Amino acid sequence: MSKAALVRLSALSLLWGSVFLWIKISGYAFSPVEMVFARLVLGAAVLLGYAYARGLRLPRDPKILGHMAVAAFLGNAVPWLLFAEGERTGASSIAGIVSGTGPVWTLTTAVILGQEKRLGGGRIAGMALGLAGVALVGAPWTHHAQLSTGAVLCFLIGAISFGSSFAYVGRFLGGRGVPSLVLAGGQLGIAALLTLIVIPFFGVQAVHWRADSTVALIVLGVACTGFAVLLNTEIITKDGPAAAATVIYLMTVVSVLLGAAFLHESLSWTVLAGTAAVLGAVALLRRKPAAKTAAPAPSAPSTPSAPSTPVAASAD
Repeated sequence: MSKAALVRLSALSLLWGSVFLWIKISGYAFSPVEMVFARLVLGAAVLLGYAYARGLRLPRDPKILGHMAVAAFLGNAVPWLLFAEGERTGASSIAGIVSGTGPVWTLTTAVILGQEKRLGGGRIAGMALGLAGVALVGAPWTHHAQLSTGAVLCFLIGAISFGSSFAYVGRFLGGRGVPSLVLAGGQLGIAALLTLIVIPFFGVQAVHWRADSTVALIVLGVACTGFAVLLNTEIITKDGPAAAATVIYLMTVVSVLLGAAFLHESLSWTVLAGTAAVLGAVALLRRKPAAKTAAPAPSAPSTPSAPSTPVAASAD
């Protein structure tokens, strides 16, 4: 791998691995809905602005827009709100680790939608290992000052929604001729509208302006959401999808290290073991089942084995 590729990969891992740190800091001043709405608007402005500058436009087909709305709901509005809510009482490092189980839910949904016909022993083991990782992180048999049952549920449901959105996009939006940049920016814009609807009911609170929270929110929206997607697209184009997929390994580790370094979150043995289990699960889930040597059959459409953008994808 070239030096330029390593720089791109490291930068993206840092951006997406730091998402949970910025969410935690933003939450000091903003409610989850306020935070997510601002993040979506900033990210959509970056992506759609760049797309329109390149002459790209949003699709007008109502069916495609409808599927984009579902993808925005599953992949952006629901998981981002749940992760922001969970980090009110839960550690950012735990959020990052549980988010790393996204490939488990992507593959599960792909099976349900009929995109994957054969799992293979390695993938089944990976799914089990991923669930074991979540159990270790939650560690219900211990007392976690940095964790609550409600936070774990928010992170887990968010990861399920986030992971399932990849399979949905692959099933209903793949091969429709929509550029990935337009798809990502459009989903963010639609998710912003969906979030706007619930602000009067759940998001209005007195904002106690803090410089750190405001800066964190801007970084979260512009850098970790908007520019990170552009960087991911460049990695896929120049270095290949396999290189982009390795970000899921690195971002999980980055989230744990940043939480410990800047938020003084503890690194108990259960957290470290859960991190290792999640990373091992991702490695197993990336393996394709061995092809049968008998009569060859057409393979099912492949599905993403790891989140590659925060939209169809963040990181969270």
